[in-house]
Amino acid sequence: MSLKPYLIQALTEATKALNLPAVAVRIAPSKNPKFGDLSSNLALIVAKPAGKNPYDLALAIRDQLSLAEDKIAEVTVTPPGFINFKLSDHYYYSLLTTILDENQDFGRGTSGKGKRANVEFVSANPTGPLTVGHGRQAVLGDTVANILEWHGFDVTREYYYNDAGRQMRLLAESVAARYYQELGRDVPLPEDGYEGEYIVEIARHIIEQHGDDLPPGDPKFRAVAEEHIFNDIKASLIRMGIKHDQFTNEKSFYESGAINEFIDDLRAKGLIYEAEGAVWFKTTALGKAQDRVLIKSTGEPTYRLPDMVYHRNKLERGFDLIIDIFGADHQDTYPDVLIALEALGYDISHIRVLIHQFVTLVRGGEKVKMSTRKATFVTLEELINELGPDVVRFFFIMRGMNSHLNFDLDLAADQSEKNPVFYLQYAHARIVNIIRHGENLGYKFTTDYDPTLLTHPSELALLKKLDQFPDVMITALEVLEPQVVANYLQALATHFHKFYTECRVITEDHPLSQARLALISAIRIVLNSGLKILGVNAPERM
Repeated sequence: MSLKPYLIQALTEATKALNLPAVAVRIAPSKNPKFGDLSSNLALIVAKPAGKNPYDLALAIRDQLSLAEDKIAEVTVTPPGFINFKLSDHYYYSLLTTILDENQDFGRGTSGKGKRANVEFVSANPTGPLTVGHGRQAVLGDTVANILEWHGFDVTREYYYNDAGRQMRLLAESVAARYYQELGRDVPLPEDGYEGEYIVEIARHIIEQHGDDLPPGDPKFRAVAEEHIFNDIKASLIRMGIKHDQFTNEKSFYESGAINEFIDDLRAKGLIYEAEGAVWFKTTALGKAQDRVLIKSTGEPTYRLPDMVYHRNKLERGFDLIIDIFGADHQDTYPDVLIALEALGYDISHIRVLIHQFVTLVRGGEKVKMSTRKATFVTLEELINELGPDVVRFFFIMRGMNSHLNFDLDLAADQSEKNPVFYLQYAHARIVNIIRHGENLGYKFTTDYDPTLLTHPSELALLKKLDQFPDVMITALEVLEPQVVANYLQALATHFHKFYTECRVITEDHPLSQARLALISAIRIVLNSGLKILGVNAPERM
């Protein structure tokens, strides 16, 4: 129901009528509410090519506009040339009806209808439990997928993992060493091996299931470890409400011959050569500063090669949108993957790579030290056990993914309004409680209410905030940033809590009470939708 398209069309027609140069018309929330609700800098943009004064031009555009009074109450111009729009109260009252009628479909987009999207995230190798860093990527990926689904996309959540390299070999050797140690043999861990207690547990499990006479190098060490760890990974993700639709592994591309085929295709383009016993990708021929090793002199591929093959596989599956969510450690590698695909003639314009920064756990103002290989890290499972999935999910997305996240364990554990998750959930629970209280007193919400009774500044502020939800979701789709949704919900909750302190919903004034019940019912709908997108529960009691 956003008025932005309506105003953009009106402004576009006004520029045509005035024979002004065609430019992209933009509408944004007004930076100063006293001037109006929405604002456009159209006159400032078009003034220079038109050779006119922006303020005078804004006045001319304003005078050319013909806008419905039930939508726009007033149009003003402020220096140096902003055109401001004050929306009519009638518009906001009709918005309330729209929200209540559309319910959970209010603000839902259709731009992805009939389109398929692939979101790859987590993709941690099965060498140990998920850490808090993996947890942030898991929540970001799942929420991005939710945003896409909100706009109509058919989304495949995918988990890709490397299972053919050195890390998996080290895992098998580490498990084997612990296996023999559990049997009383003096077998050292391999250099840079995995030292966590989970390795000992896997070794004990192998003894119980397969006996005590396995020879060194037995494939069961790796197979059992991979299965055990993957089961733990999937269990942790499910506790967070995350379930992948597809798991793809690196080894399958070796077994199918896709790796060799990819090298041959690059070689046919003159982009492969051998030097120092290694196979090189000639990226300098594609504008890069230096060439990249694809296969080391040891015969082991670098991460780039199987990632290239995997991405070709995704492209050939025909997705309309492909999204990769990587940690900052992939910043230097993913461009090489994309340039290889482009060199082979693939269209990569529908691939979007989202990079997130790392997580630091903080307790008592001090950094919690973590080392994955030494197994002194805090696992995602431990974090969920301590804080619950709702808090963990929200804290992972309350900062932009390009920002380093200091995860404050003390704040996350605080069950007061200082905790942004409880503050938000409490708004929903409070609304449910008010509605329930009203029903006990005979005040049941019906569609027979008079919205024009909602004249208090806090009521109008809530209506204006509700009006922003569809645009917020459009922005979330454009930037693929869950924080946009989280910030909006926090602002909506703040407006509601302010309203609650200033306006009683259930009063002796029955018509006013019915109108306010309609208002808080609309707030509940939007909170429900937003929380569902974030994967956070909307509790009815707290």
